[in-house]
Amino acid sequence: MKNPQWDSFQLFVQVARFGGLTGASASSGLSPATIGRRMLDLEHEIGKALFIRSQKGYSLTADGQVLLDHLQDMEAAARKIDAWRQAGSVGATVKVAAGTWVAWLLTENFAAIRKPGDAFAISLTVGEARANLNYRESDIGIRAFEPEESNLAARLLGEVAYAVYTRRNVDATEDRWVAVSEEDAISNYLRWPHRNAGGLIVATVNRPRSLLELVRGGAGKAVLPCFVGDLDPELQRLGGELPELRHRQWIVMNNEDRHRPEIRTVADRMTKLLKSYIDLFAGRRASRS
Repeated sequence: MKNPQWDSFQLFVQVARFGGLTGASASSGLSPATIGRRMLDLEHEIGKALFIRSQKGYSLTADGQVLLDHLQDMEAAARKIDAWRQAGSVGATVKVAAGTWVAWLLTENFAAIRKPGDAFAISLTVGEARANLNYRESDIGIRAFEPEESNLAARLLGEVAYAVYTRRNVDATEDRWVAVSEEDAISNYLRWPHRNAGGLIVATVNRPRSLLELVRGGAGKAVLPCFVGDLDPELQRLGGELPELRHRQWIVMNNEDRHRPEIRTVADRMTKLLKSYIDLFAGRRASRS
Protein backbone atom coordinates (compact mmCIF):
# COMPACT_ATOMS: atom_id res chain seq x y z
CA MET A 1 0.00 0.00 0.00
CA LYS A 2 1.47 3.34 -0.98
CA ASN A 3 1.23 6.33 1.35
CA PRO A 4 -1.56 8.75 0.45
CA GLN A 5 -0.60 12.36 -0.26
CA TRP A 6 -1.30 14.86 2.52
CA ASP A 7 -3.61 16.89 0.26
CA SER A 8 -5.82 13.80 -0.08
CA PHE A 9 -6.14 13.72 3.69
CA GLN A 10 -7.02 17.44 3.64
CA LEU A 11 -9.75 16.78 1.09
CA PHE A 12 -11.01 13.89 3.21
CA VAL A 13 -11.36 16.21 6.20
CA GLN A 14 -13.34 18.72 4.14
CA VAL A 15 -15.71 16.05 2.80
CA ALA A 16 -16.18 14.71 6.34
CA ARG A 17 -16.85 18.15 7.81
CA PHE A 18 -19.23 19.26 5.08
CA GLY A 19 -20.94 15.88 4.82
CA GLY A 20 -20.54 15.68 1.07
CA LEU A 21 -18.80 16.79 -2.09
CA THR A 22 -20.58 20.11 -2.69
CA GLY A 23 -19.29 21.89 0.40
CA ALA A 24 -15.82 20.43 -0.06
CA SER A 25 -15.87 21.65 -3.67
CA ALA A 26 -16.74 25.21 -2.64
CA SER A 27 -14.01 25.16 0.00
CA SER A 28 -11.25 23.57 -2.08
CA GLY A 29 -12.03 24.89 -5.56
CA LEU A 30 -11.97 21.37 -7.02
CA SER A 31 -14.96 19.90 -8.83
CA PRO A 32 -17.22 17.43 -6.97
CA ALA A 33 -16.31 14.75 -9.53
CA THR A 34 -12.60 15.23 -8.87
CA ILE A 35 -13.07 15.09 -5.10
CA GLY A 36 -15.27 11.99 -5.39
CA ARG A 37 -12.59 10.25 -7.43
CA ARG A 38 -9.89 11.30 -4.95
CA MET A 39 -11.91 9.83 -2.08
CA LEU A 40 -12.25 6.51 -3.92
CA ASP A 41 -8.49 6.51 -4.53
CA LEU A 42 -7.86 7.27 -0.86
CA GLU A 43 -10.04 4.36 0.26
CA HIS A 44 -8.22 2.10 -2.16
CA GLU A 45 -4.80 3.24 -0.92
CA ILE A 46 -5.76 2.84 2.75
CA GLY A 47 -7.63 -0.39 2.19
CA LYS A 48 -10.64 0.68 4.27
CA ALA A 49 -14.09 2.09 3.50
CA LEU A 50 -14.23 5.64 4.85
CA PHE A 51 -17.67 6.82 3.74
CA ILE A 52 -21.23 5.64 3.45
CA ARG A 53 -22.48 7.29 0.26
CA SER A 54 -26.16 8.15 -0.17
CA GLN A 55 -28.38 10.72 -1.87
CA LYS A 56 -28.17 12.79 1.33
CA GLY A 57 -24.38 12.99 1.14
CA TYR A 58 -21.32 11.32 2.64
CA SER A 59 -21.38 9.99 6.21
CA LEU A 60 -18.37 8.46 7.92
CA THR A 61 -17.88 4.78 8.57
CA ALA A 62 -16.28 3.74 11.87
CA ASP A 63 -12.88 3.67 10.13
CA GLY A 64 -13.60 7.06 8.60
CA GLN A 65 -14.30 8.54 12.03
CA VAL A 66 -11.03 7.10 13.39
CA LEU A 67 -9.11 8.66 10.51
CA LEU A 68 -10.84 12.02 11.04
CA ASP A 69 -9.94 11.97 14.74
CA HIS A 70 -6.30 11.26 13.90
CA LEU A 71 -6.17 14.03 11.30
CA GLN A 72 -7.77 16.55 13.66
CA ASP A 73 -5.10 15.69 16.23
CA MET A 74 -2.47 16.31 13.55
CA GLU A 75 -4.05 19.67 12.68
CA ALA A 76 -4.02 20.70 16.34
CA ALA A 77 -0.37 19.66 16.68
CA ALA A 78 0.56 21.59 13.52
CA ARG A 79 -1.11 24.73 14.87
CA LYS A 80 0.76 24.44 18.17
CA ILE A 81 4.06 24.03 16.34
CA ASP A 82 3.34 27.04 14.16
CA ALA A 83 2.37 29.15 17.17
CA TRP A 84 5.56 28.05 18.95
CA ARG A 85 7.65 28.88 15.89
CA GLN A 86 6.10 32.32 15.50
CA ALA A 87 6.43 33.08 19.22
CA GLY A 88 10.20 32.85 18.87
CA SER A 89 10.34 35.26 15.95
CA VAL A 90 9.85 39.00 15.75
CA GLY A 91 6.12 38.49 16.11
CA ALA A 92 3.21 36.32 15.06
CA THR A 93 1.20 37.18 11.97
CA VAL A 94 -2.59 37.23 12.12
CA LYS A 95 -4.04 36.36 8.72
CA VAL A 96 -7.30 38.10 7.93
CA ALA A 97 -9.46 37.38 4.86
CA ALA A 98 -12.22 39.80 3.85
CA GLY A 99 -14.19 40.87 0.83
CA THR A 100 -13.34 43.99 -1.13
CA TRP A 101 -15.42 46.48 0.81
CA VAL A 102 -14.94 45.22 4.35
CA ALA A 103 -11.21 45.11 3.63
CA TRP A 104 -11.44 48.72 2.46
CA LEU A 105 -13.13 49.71 5.73
CA LEU A 106 -10.51 47.81 7.75
CA THR A 107 -7.62 49.52 5.97
CA GLU A 108 -9.20 52.93 6.44
CA ASN A 109 -9.42 52.18 10.18
CA PHE A 110 -6.26 50.12 10.50
CA ALA A 111 -5.11 52.03 13.59
CA ALA A 112 -8.08 50.54 15.44
CA ILE A 113 -7.04 46.99 14.47
CA ARG A 114 -3.30 47.08 15.11
CA LYS A 115 -1.93 49.51 17.65
CA PRO A 116 1.61 50.69 18.46
CA GLY A 117 3.32 48.17 20.70
CA ASP A 118 1.38 45.16 19.45
CA ALA A 119 3.68 42.14 19.16
CA PHE A 120 2.06 40.84 15.98
CA ALA A 121 1.71 41.72 12.33
CA ILE A 122 -1.44 41.51 10.20
CA SER A 123 -1.66 39.98 6.74
CA LEU A 124 -4.86 41.00 4.91
CA THR A 125 -6.09 38.93 1.97
CA VAL A 126 -8.72 40.67 -0.15
CA GLY A 127 -11.10 38.72 -2.36
CA GLU A 128 -14.69 37.71 -2.93
CA ALA A 129 -14.10 33.96 -2.51
CA ARG A 130 -15.11 32.43 0.81
CA ALA A 131 -12.44 32.61 3.49
CA ASN A 132 -10.96 29.16 4.13
CA LEU A 133 -9.97 28.65 7.77
CA ASN A 134 -9.74 24.86 7.79
CA TYR A 135 -6.04 24.67 6.98
CA ARG A 136 -4.96 28.00 8.43
CA GLU A 137 -5.01 29.81 5.11
CA SER A 138 -6.64 32.49 7.27
CA ASP A 139 -7.00 33.00 11.01
CA ILE A 140 -9.99 35.35 10.81
CA GLY A 141 -12.52 35.62 8.01
CA ILE A 142 -15.59 37.70 7.20
CA ARG A 143 -18.46 35.70 5.69
CA ALA A 144 -21.95 36.48 4.43
CA PHE A 145 -23.42 33.40 6.11
CA GLU A 146 -23.02 31.42 9.30
CA PRO A 147 -20.38 28.70 8.85
CA GLU A 148 -21.51 25.09 8.59
CA GLU A 149 -18.13 23.65 9.55
CA SER A 150 -18.19 22.26 13.08
CA ASN A 151 -14.64 23.41 13.80
CA LEU A 152 -15.38 27.10 13.24
CA ALA A 153 -16.67 29.69 15.69
CA ALA A 154 -18.67 32.70 14.49
CA ARG A 155 -19.85 36.07 15.78
CA LEU A 156 -22.80 37.81 14.16
CA LEU A 157 -21.89 41.36 13.16
CA GLY A 158 -25.23 42.51 11.77
CA GLU A 159 -26.79 42.86 8.32
CA VAL A 160 -25.52 44.31 5.06
CA ALA A 161 -27.80 46.23 2.70
CA TYR A 162 -27.31 47.11 -0.99
CA ALA A 163 -28.70 49.74 -3.35
CA VAL A 164 -28.11 51.27 -6.77
CA TYR A 165 -25.85 54.34 -6.85
CA THR A 166 -24.93 56.97 -9.38
CA ARG A 167 -22.84 60.11 -9.33
CA ARG A 168 -24.58 63.18 -7.98
CA ASN A 169 -25.95 65.64 -10.54
CA VAL A 170 -25.89 63.05 -13.32
CA ASP A 171 -29.04 62.46 -15.33
CA ALA A 172 -30.50 59.45 -13.55
CA THR A 173 -32.80 58.66 -16.47
CA GLU A 174 -29.82 57.49 -18.55
CA ASP A 175 -29.96 53.74 -18.09
CA ARG A 176 -26.24 53.00 -18.26
CA TRP A 177 -24.76 50.37 -15.95
CA VAL A 178 -21.28 49.33 -14.89
CA ALA A 179 -20.58 45.91 -13.44
CA VAL A 180 -18.00 43.31 -12.59
CA SER A 181 -17.60 40.86 -15.49
CA GLU A 182 -19.75 37.75 -15.28
CA GLU A 183 -16.80 35.39 -14.77
CA ASP A 184 -15.62 37.48 -11.80
CA ALA A 185 -19.08 38.10 -10.31
CA ILE A 186 -18.83 35.72 -7.37
CA SER A 187 -21.09 37.51 -4.91
CA ASN A 188 -24.84 37.84 -5.28
CA TYR A 189 -24.76 41.65 -5.53
CA LEU A 190 -22.18 41.44 -8.33
CA ARG A 191 -24.46 39.12 -10.31
CA TRP A 192 -27.51 41.36 -9.87
CA PRO A 193 -26.78 43.72 -12.82
CA HIS A 194 -26.26 40.77 -15.17
CA ARG A 195 -29.62 39.31 -14.15
CA ASN A 196 -31.57 42.57 -14.20
CA ALA A 197 -29.81 44.97 -16.58
CA GLY A 198 -27.70 42.74 -18.80
CA GLY A 199 -28.37 44.64 -22.03
CA LEU A 200 -27.60 48.01 -20.46
CA ILE A 201 -24.08 47.36 -19.12
CA VAL A 202 -21.67 49.73 -20.84
CA ALA A 203 -18.49 48.82 -18.95
CA THR A 204 -17.19 45.85 -16.98
CA VAL A 205 -14.21 45.46 -14.67
CA ASN A 206 -12.60 42.45 -13.04
CA ARG A 207 -12.64 43.72 -9.46
CA PRO A 208 -15.39 45.36 -7.40
CA ARG A 209 -13.15 48.19 -6.17
CA SER A 210 -13.14 49.70 -9.68
CA LEU A 211 -16.93 50.07 -9.68
CA LEU A 212 -16.61 53.00 -7.28
CA GLU A 213 -14.23 54.86 -9.61
CA LEU A 214 -16.50 54.23 -12.60
CA VAL A 215 -19.56 55.57 -10.82
CA ARG A 216 -17.63 58.57 -9.53
CA GLY A 217 -16.52 59.24 -13.09
CA GLY A 218 -20.10 59.25 -14.34
CA ALA A 219 -19.72 56.11 -16.45
CA GLY A 220 -22.98 54.65 -15.19
CA LYS A 221 -24.78 53.29 -12.17
CA ALA A 222 -23.83 50.28 -10.10
CA VAL A 223 -24.99 48.12 -7.23
CA LEU A 224 -22.88 48.82 -4.13
CA PRO A 225 -23.09 48.02 -0.43
CA CYS A 226 -24.87 50.87 1.32
CA PHE A 227 -21.97 51.35 3.70
CA VAL A 228 -19.84 52.21 0.66
CA GLY A 229 -22.28 54.32 -1.34
CA ASP A 230 -23.69 56.22 1.63
CA LEU A 231 -20.21 57.14 2.84
CA ASP A 232 -19.24 58.72 -0.47
CA PRO A 233 -20.30 62.38 -0.82
CA GLU A 234 -20.01 62.14 -4.62
CA LEU A 235 -22.65 59.42 -4.89
CA GLN A 236 -26.40 59.23 -4.44
CA ARG A 237 -28.85 56.37 -4.15
CA LEU A 238 -31.32 55.64 -6.92
CA GLY A 239 -34.46 54.31 -5.34
CA GLY A 240 -34.56 52.24 -2.22
CA GLU A 241 -32.64 49.27 -0.90
CA LEU A 242 -32.55 46.05 -2.94
CA PRO A 243 -34.05 43.79 -0.24
CA GLU A 244 -33.27 40.55 -2.05
CA LEU A 245 -29.56 41.25 -1.59
CA ARG A 246 -29.61 41.90 2.16
CA HIS A 247 -27.67 39.34 4.17
CA ARG A 248 -26.13 38.80 7.57
CA GLN A 249 -22.42 39.19 8.16
CA TRP A 250 -20.24 37.04 10.40
CA ILE A 251 -16.69 37.11 11.73
CA VAL A 252 -15.33 33.56 11.68
CA MET A 253 -12.37 31.87 13.40
CA ASN A 254 -11.06 28.38 13.95
CA ASN A 255 -12.44 27.06 17.25
CA GLU A 256 -8.99 26.28 18.65
CA ASP A 257 -7.01 29.16 17.18
CA ARG A 258 -9.45 31.82 18.39
CA HIS A 259 -7.97 31.50 21.90
CA ARG A 260 -4.51 32.55 20.78
CA PRO A 261 -3.95 36.02 22.30
CA GLU A 262 -3.06 37.80 19.06
CA ILE A 263 -6.02 36.30 17.16
CA ARG A 264 -8.44 37.06 19.99
CA THR A 265 -7.14 40.64 20.17
CA VAL A 266 -7.56 41.29 16.43
CA ALA A 267 -10.98 39.59 16.34
CA ASP A 268 -12.22 41.65 19.28
CA ARG A 269 -11.01 44.89 17.72
CA MET A 270 -12.51 44.01 14.33
CA THR A 271 -15.82 43.13 15.99
CA LYS A 272 -15.89 46.44 17.86
CA LEU A 273 -15.04 48.42 14.73
CA LEU A 274 -17.53 46.73 12.40
CA LYS A 275 -20.33 46.83 14.96
CA SER A 276 -19.76 50.57 15.34
CA TYR A 277 -20.87 50.84 11.70
CA ILE A 278 -23.92 48.60 12.20
CA ASP A 279 -26.44 51.23 11.06
CA LEU A 280 -24.37 52.10 8.03
CA PHE A 281 -24.00 48.44 7.04
CA ALA A 282 -27.76 48.01 7.38
CA GLY A 283 -28.43 50.94 5.04
CA ARG A 284 -29.67 53.38 7.62
CA ARG A 285 -27.56 56.18 6.14
CA ALA A 286 -25.28 57.01 9.08
CA SER A 287 -23.09 59.91 8.03
CA ARG A 288 -19.34 59.71 7.91
CA SER A 289 -17.54 61.28 10.86
